[in-house]
Amino acid sequence: MSEDITFEQGIVLDDAPGAHGRTGTIHTPHGDIATPAFIPVATKATVKTLTPEQIRQTGAQAILSNAYHLYLQPGPDIVDEAGGVAAFENWHGPTYTDSGGFQVMSLGVGFKKVLAMDIAGLTESDIRAANKDRMARVDDDGVDFKSVIDGSAHRFTPEGSMQIQHSLGADIMFAFDELTTLVDTRDYQEHSVERTRRWAKRCLDEHDRLTRERVGKPKQSLWGVVQGAQYEDLRRQATRGLLELDREARDAGRRGFGGFGIGGALEKENLGTIVGWVTDELPQHMPRHLLGISEPDDIFTAVEAGADTFDCVAPTRLGRRGGVYTLDGRLNLAGAKFKRDFRGVDEEFGGDVSENYSRAYIHHLLKAKEYLAGTLCTMHNLEFMIRLVDNIRAAIEAGDYEAYRDEFLGRYYASRR
Repeated sequence: MSEDITFEQGIVLDDAPGAHGRTGTIHTPHGDIATPAFIPVATKATVKTLTPEQIRQTGAQAILSNAYHLYLQPGPDIVDEAGGVAAFENWHGPTYTDSGGFQVMSLGVGFKKVLAMDIAGLTESDIRAANKDRMARVDDDGVDFKSVIDGSAHRFTPEGSMQIQHSLGADIMFAFDELTTLVDTRDYQEHSVERTRRWAKRCLDEHDRLTRERVGKPKQSLWGVVQGAQYEDLRRQATRGLLELDREARDAGRRGFGGFGIGGALEKENLGTIVGWVTDELPQHMPRHLLGISEPDDIFTAVEAGADTFDCVAPTRLGRRGGVYTLDGRLNLAGAKFKRDFRGVDEEFGGDVSENYSRAYIHHLLKAKEYLAGTLCTMHNLEFMIRLVDNIRAAIEAGDYEAYRDEFLGRYYASRR
């Protein structure tokens, strides 16, 4: 095993909008991640409906689990005793954990599970629950919240999030941050960026302390999270603030950040611009993860703007409902028109599911409410998304990225024209 997590930059996509797109390799104690890469979400130490062996079949290089859910059940001490989240779930490859901040806020305050990227025609009540319904309260020290399992009271602080994530043992973990949405006021966003910066400092201090204390454990990499919503000055301020914390820690002989996450709500039409503001400020030797993005057009945009890795629950959630990606756009196999459609899900795309199971069979499973339907659709969707990002990486390396992008997107979204 290597002693630490490092990033090696490959080919830079200089001609793309934003001029930050690139290939690279993240080296971790549990293996390498070739970037750009899509990281499936294994929320509770499992990608819903799939075994670890099936996840490997999709081509996944790493998976991301959730500190909030694993804290509530089974508990970080049990995962630690098992040898860390990779051993606990029989994955044995690179792993990420998020800080729990998204779930504390989204589940406690009533945000939707996917942050709104377009608020046209929406009111605050469409984004956030009424004040009386909230199960989470934020203060400058941390967040009080109630468990979604039994309603019991809990508190997350930056130090607590670090203790949980060190026990979970993922290769890459994220600093505890405050989640905001596009409906929060400018004044609140300003205060939140500063609060997240102070929390990041506390995360760094606790991360360094725990690393020194937990001798013999594989090294873990802590990544800072950049907030600031749709405001350029706040995004750049947040990024610079985290970089300054990193420099201060390293100058003092402590561990700094190993990379950065780009979080919070993003306007879809400004996604590339916003990610570009952040990557403008970041050094090239540090990797960047975009939290919660999965639509094909968004992935191309984010790659061009400089994001290296991505995660999102959308491919798996869509699959459990019978939705599947194809080269010609999304299909819902629960529809009646697939009852006698004996073609594979996407025969041109191929893959294990398309080559062995028909649309008609999966339609039958969905109507019969058989769990296998979710397994097959989820496997297909993950393989589709992972192969898409792998193809983007290959196209950058081959020097024909723009041609691949235009061909793929022109076909995928042709039905919307």
